Amino acid sequence: MLQQTQVKTVIPYFIKFIKKYPNINSLSRAKKNSVMKLWEGLGYYRRARFLLQTSKIIVYKYKLKLPSDLNKIKELPGVGDYTANILSALVNNKATIGIDGNVKRVFSRIFNIREEKINFKKIFSLNQKKLFLSGRNSDFAEAIMEFGALMCKPTSPNCSKCNIKKNCKSFMKKKIISLKNSKKISKKEYDIFCHINKNKQIALTKKNKLGFLQMSNMPIVKKRSKNINSNWFLLKNYNNIISNKKLNINLYYKFSSKIPDNLNWFSMERNKDFIPTFTKKIFKQLVRIY
Repeated sequence: MLQQTQVKTVIPYFIKFIKKYPNINSLSRAKKNSVMKLWEGLGYYRRARFLLQTSKIIVYKYKLKLPSDLNKIKELPGVGDYTANILSALVNNKATIGIDGNVKRVFSRIFNIREEKINFKKIFSLNQKKLFLSGRNSDFAEAIMEFGALMCKPTSPNCSKCNIKKNCKSFMKKKIISLKNSKKISKKEYDIFCHINKNKQIALTKKNKLGFLQMSNMPIVKKRSKNINSNWFLLKNYNNIISNKKLNINLYYKFSSKIPDNLNWFSMERNKDFIPTFTKKIFKQLVRIY
């Protein structure tokens, strides 16, 4: 849940999620729609799908135990280098760490080398024996991430209270740099076409194929076009930001008595199915028509 999402946003979702599915066994028996509904509003919905798939593999293939082999962990749905290493450390107490932005920044400052040069091989070659000397690999993997987030922050790092500043080459050379947010915003333009009926229902599809917009229960989304059929009415032009993408959207609608192929009717007011936040924002625009 924390992937690309702030802790304060995640907490209420996490509490509801673990109340419904307190362990991996109960999650493995869950229905996809139930899991997606609990995830509704968090975004990046493939995380929920991968989590459900992985829970089933862990329960039924690995008998409730995370594989000890790192490559086996990487075979789990949605698991890459970072997740595999942090799981290996936290669950199996292996001598490894997950290298995220916080961890990269810490080691970049300690060794006084550029952040983009920080990787597993570089860290281990510089200090592997000392890093894992205590054998508390799980504690260390978690601590180094928290240290980067709370102490060795991107801007205004708390060097005066840092217990390892005597080992920090950047501090010793007085070269601690506050890092600016380098996140670049890409701009995309889309047309969204909404078939609606007089019962305040909208036709949604599960087959949009526009990269990050590959999510369930959305209207028809297409890249911006100059040629729009005159049967469509432009309701509104608006902007929507998803992660590092700023979307400029033309929202079109028309009343349809017959639903197009591969779409299903959904109520814009009462719906128990999973509906992503992106689509709910569209609902709010459309209900004003009635």
